[in-house]
Amino acid sequence: MLARVWSASLIGIEAVKVGVEVDVSGGLPGITLVGLPDTAVQESRERVKAALKNAGYAFPMRKITINLTPADLRKEGPCFDLPIAVGIMAASEQVNPALLGDFLFLGEVSLDGSVLPVRGVLAIAAAAKRLGLAGLVVPIDNANEAAVVEGIAVYGLEHLSQVVDVLNTPQKYLVTKSDRSPSFDTLDPNTPDLVDVKGQAHGRRALEIAAAGGHNLIFVGPPGSGKTMLARRLPGILPPLSFNEALEVSQVHSVAGLLKYKGSLVSQRPFRSPHHSASGPSLVGGGSFPRPGEISLAHNGVLFLDELTEFKRDVLEFLRQPLEDGYVTVSRTRQSVRFPAQFTLVASTNPCPCGYFGDTIQACTCSPRQRENYWAKLSGPLMDRIDLQVAVNRLKPEEITRSSQGEASNPVRDRVKQARLRANQRLSGETGIGCNSQMQTRHLQQWCQLDDASRNLLEAAIRKLGLSARASDRILKVARTIADLAQEDALKPQHVAEAIQYRTIDRMQ
Repeated sequence: MLARVWSASLIGIEAVKVGVEVDVSGGLPGITLVGLPDTAVQESRERVKAALKNAGYAFPMRKITINLTPADLRKEGPCFDLPIAVGIMAASEQVNPALLGDFLFLGEVSLDGSVLPVRGVLAIAAAAKRLGLAGLVVPIDNANEAAVVEGIAVYGLEHLSQVVDVLNTPQKYLVTKSDRSPSFDTLDPNTPDLVDVKGQAHGRRALEIAAAGGHNLIFVGPPGSGKTMLARRLPGILPPLSFNEALEVSQVHSVAGLLKYKGSLVSQRPFRSPHHSASGPSLVGGGSFPRPGEISLAHNGVLFLDELTEFKRDVLEFLRQPLEDGYVTVSRTRQSVRFPAQFTLVASTNPCPCGYFGDTIQACTCSPRQRENYWAKLSGPLMDRIDLQVAVNRLKPEEITRSSQGEASNPVRDRVKQARLRANQRLSGETGIGCNSQMQTRHLQQWCQLDDASRNLLEAAIRKLGLSARASDRILKVARTIADLAQEDALKPQHVAEAIQYRTIDRMQ
């Protein structure tokens, strides 16, 4: 007898419908699995055979042929265990096949018949709804994740026996419901607060501008000046995720396998901080079956690169295209996969190998050639894409010992939210643009018009600093954010002047 069960396979963060065809016929007992399965899928034959027997169901001692369609699509992972098990039971007339065409099955099967969680369920649930399927049968640990997608019935089950019951008597089981409106505005209590930062008014101001406009930021200063401390407090002043942003972030984390035990949606903006020994594929994503890298896991959040100049130059160059386009494309022989990568880059570095160039307390021991080689790791095109370049000095003794604290994160976050609101209202008709850093040339012409004084100021800066056209555009974007923080519609010379001062270390040597 022939049975067909629907499942799905992931390509990037998108899901493709996969048919699992099972034929039980006469012949020598055995299982043949075709349709470009990887090793994990091939091993499902033994897992399913043991699971059916241990769960009390008959395993047909006949010739079993399993075909995964489409045949030219590589299938990977243990998520096909459950549809294969259901297909074998349907082909051997142990379950009612009437509902098989309406449901999509997904899950790994343990040897005792337990159904174990898998990755990418959120993306697959969205695909199931798009394809018009009525229901989704998933492991119970993935049920909340799948139920985020409205308009499709989700059954979260723990054991093969429950799967059989759902197919034979679906009315016995309740559909999983998910809270689609979690509190995105509530910060994790462990989020570092700006109140801990003493002094560093210039760095704090740059941090506020970066949060308000989504601008990339680099802190340059000697060891112990507070670069990392400042950077790690950026998440505490970022505006909350919208529901659509949370859905995008959750989908990326689901595909990466990071949502198994984290509830239904990611409610906080991501903060990713890879070590400087990270490889290029670990940043941008890759593998035989491409998975998201650090820059995609930081989508709608922050990617923090501490000690930027310690990263390999070729690794840093991988960042150029995602910083400009907001996505990364991973190409392989069989397929090309696009991952979203709309993140805010925050970096920190010392000004020289010894770390004390320009320091007022300790003298630098590096030669000009050493400093030149040190900064040569950061290419001009990469630095062009960093909007805010801030020199951070060490605190004076009286600043270190004083008991007074700086402004806390909450009032700063309120100002950032107001500035973002102004930008969102201005950009409301633009698809895929949510903050000032994402504006294109046509937006600059419309919302960043300069008066004569501001234009002369910018032209002088371009000549003196040798700025590129891209760098000058980024000055305008920063100036637009500064004006939004000041609740002003028109750009004024003081806004442009403040934006220009954040480009003064473009090529520090």
